[in-house]
Amino acid sequence: MNVSILGCGRWASFHAWYAHHIGHKVTVWGRENSTNLKNLIATHKNEYLTLPQDINFTYNLNTALNFADIIIISISSQQLRNLAKQINETNLYQNKTFILCMKGIEVSTGKRLSEVLTEELHGSYNVGVWVGPGHVQDFLQGIPNCMVISANNNEISKKIIQIFSSDLIRFYYSKDLIGTEIGAAAKNVIGIAAGMLDGMHYTSLKGALMARGTHELSNLIKALGGNGMTIYGLSHLGDYEATLFSPYSNNRRFGEDFVQNKPFNKLAEGVSTTEALLKMANEYKIELPICTTINKIIIDHKDPKQELLNLFMRPLKAE
Repeated sequence: MNVSILGCGRWASFHAWYAHHIGHKVTVWGRENSTNLKNLIATHKNEYLTLPQDINFTYNLNTALNFADIIIISISSQQLRNLAKQINETNLYQNKTFILCMKGIEVSTGKRLSEVLTEELHGSYNVGVWVGPGHVQDFLQGIPNCMVISANNNEISKKIIQIFSSDLIRFYYSKDLIGTEIGAAAKNVIGIAAGMLDGMHYTSLKGALMARGTHELSNLIKALGGNGMTIYGLSHLGDYEATLFSPYSNNRRFGEDFVQNKPFNKLAEGVSTTEALLKMANEYKIELPICTTINKIIIDHKDPKQELLNLFMRPLKAE
């Protein structure tokens, strides 16, 4: 099939490599001022991988949309609405399938990413999300993993799985789009907390962090109308190893560098997700102690050690 990748960062480049690897024809789109795309056009390489020579690159959104049967979007979550508005203006997406390969919540509205896309696009098209554990570096070494596809229509999920399954990625499908999206976004917040514990040499507390993190987010998902058990699947708990422990995790590394006062120049989606989750929690009257603590440390500049110890050493309370 013809697959267009909208985006040209680390994960977008991997999805381009992977789609080509399993036999699809691929076009990669990036904005005109994108340094990432400029480098890919010049060398077919970034810091993680080399893309095959027969992958096409374009700055023209119409070209990418016209080419595609399947459209993968892999950009910063906070940029999705603006891109969706541009896509809508073309009207070149009718009867096509969009796959959101990104993890986040729109801060300004508290909307899940599938909601953002469907608010801006009109007519007939399909939308699914592709999330779960894995790192580009591991996949490129041939190390397999399991990931999850979710959509409002299970038949769409199954169709996407048929198109992208391989020996490298085994897909499962989730019937709970709300829980899948919230879980995938929220694990980045837990990843930041894990990095902070690492940076303060409190790594042994990550077990407690994992247990409490799943619990508080399960409550939020239930309040939103999703299945509270989804949080224990691949989109969230299943991604903890890749986010809470891996040296490759941007969110974990951000948290570690933050408490050690080191600069960090890569995207850590968990920062904006923390703010968005707290807005949701306030609206639905749900307590999110971990998110609240991370927000106090990053935004309010509270003492990391004191705040994290306060989090885990709270007064007597039943689990």
